[in-house]
Amino acid sequence: MSSAIIQLLVLAGIAVFLILRLRSVLGTRDGFEKPPIQPPGADETRRRGRPEFDVIEGGPDRDITDHVEDGSDAAKALAAMKMAEPGYNVTEFLDGARGAYEMILMAFESGDISDVRDFLSPEVAEAFDTVIAHREAEGLTIEANFVGVREITLADAAFDRERSEGEVTVRFVGELTSVVRNAEGDIVEGNATEIKRQKDVWTFSREMGAKDPNWILVATGE
Repeated sequence: MSSAIIQLLVLAGIAVFLILRLRSVLGTRDGFEKPPIQPPGADETRRRGRPEFDVIEGGPDRDITDHVEDGSDAAKALAAMKMAEPGYNVTEFLDGARGAYEMILMAFESGDISDVRDFLSPEVAEAFDTVIAHREAEGLTIEANFVGVREITLADAAFDRERSEGEVTVRFVGELTSVVRNAEGDIVEGNATEIKRQKDVWTFSREMGAKDPNWILVATGE
C-alpha cells in the first residue's frame, strides 16, 4: 500500500472523528425532527383561535418610573398622557419646567409678568397681579438674581380623559439672591450677597395632543 493511500485513510479517520465530536456537542438537524412539546392547553387555545402564547411586552417605561413609582396613580396618568400624545416625554417636560420656573419666577420678582402672561392661567395671573400691585402701593421693589434650580421633582400627575387634559405637579427648590427696597431705596429685607433657597410647588396643565405645545401654570403653592 502506497504512502499516499495511507495518508488518505488517516485523514478520513480524523474527519469521521471530528464529525462525531461535533454531533455530540451541537446535535443535528438532519432529516425528521420531533415536533416541539406543546404546553398544557395549547391545542384548546388553537381551537379557540387565540395565540398559542402570551406576548410579553416590554418592561416599565423608564421615562415614567424614573420620576414616579411604577403602578402609582401618577404613573398611570403619565402613561395615559403618552397614549393621548405619543411624542410626550416626561424628562423633556421637566427640563422645560425648569426653564419656565426661572422665567416666571423672575418676572414675578421684577414686578412685570407681561412676557410670561401667556403661560399663566387667568387665576394665577390675577394672583400675581394682586401681589405686584400691593408692592407698588407700598413703594416696595425687589432686586433678585436667579442662581439656579437645586432640586426638581415630579410630585404628582393627573389626566382627565374626557377633556384629554393633563396636569403635572412639580416641586422646585430654587436658589436666588433677593433684597426688598422701600421707596427711599433702603433695604428692608434680604441680603444681596446671601443665597436663599425658595421652595415652590407648581401645577402645569395642557390639553394633550393639541397643536399648542405650551403648558400653562394653573396653581402655585409651597
